[in-house]
Amino acid sequence: MKRLIFVSLVLIVSGSVVFAQGGQQGSNNPATGTMDSGQNQQGQGTGQGQQVQTETEQQTQNRGEEQQTQTEQQTQTREGEQEEGSGQQNLISGNQQKARTMTEAKEMVQQKKQEMNQEMQGLSNVQQKVYQNQNKVREAVHALLSLEDLTSGIGSQISQIAQEFDNSVQATIRAEEKIQTRSRFVRFFVGGDQETAESIEQEVNRNRERIQQLTQLREECACDDEVKVMLQEQISNIEQEQNRLQQVAQTEKQARGLFGWLFGWLRR
Repeated sequence: MKRLIFVSLVLIVSGSVVFAQGGQQGSNNPATGTMDSGQNQQGQGTGQGQQVQTETEQQTQNRGEEQQTQTEQQTQTREGEQEEGSGQQNLISGNQQKARTMTEAKEMVQQKKQEMNQEMQGLSNVQQKVYQNQNKVREAVHALLSLEDLTSGIGSQISQIAQEFDNSVQATIRAEEKIQTRSRFVRFFVGGDQETAESIEQEVNRNRERIQQLTQLREECACDDEVKVMLQEQISNIEQEQNRLQQVAQTEKQARGLFGWLFGWLRR
């Protein structure tokens, strides 16, 4: 009985899709009806049929040109976004200033925070939501890099870990944007994006290992207490963001969709 209900639902959904496609094809092919009418009218039929055929070919060509133009524009947009992301990453690694005092370090962090807030103003609502949370890690990255000369010999190790966090946050931003922009139609039938959720979990696991390394370096650092306090603040901020990302991934994996629910029901 369960199998019969499941097959019926699948046939209904498939039939709806086929019916919609058939209706669309019928509405996009006016040449057939016009040519049949032309045959009934004898002398005028051939001329009208050729005219409709010519118009159809012209419309097809126009649609092809429009699709090609749209594809080229999308490609250029993606390339521009990739170049922009690469430029931001190079800016972090190449032009990052190093503080000489804790006062300078705090000023640098505050300035970077203001810059990131200004960047968010030009983003979409979905991007703003993602960046608002993940900016905690980006801010921590800049703070850690600025402290390189104040951490008594382990600054290069801390900077290396900070660079790894920076690479990770670029990946998790893209992944979370992909989840947030997933089609409601796809989510309803198929469920969540399991692959993207798993990629986030992998990044979280790697970041937690980096947090342990950073915590160990902080304990070994023969630096001022004020520097240690700032290091701990950044560690806490990164850790909180990893907990949030873990929850995002788990929620996405639990979104089973209609088909997932039906398969689970059949297995009972």
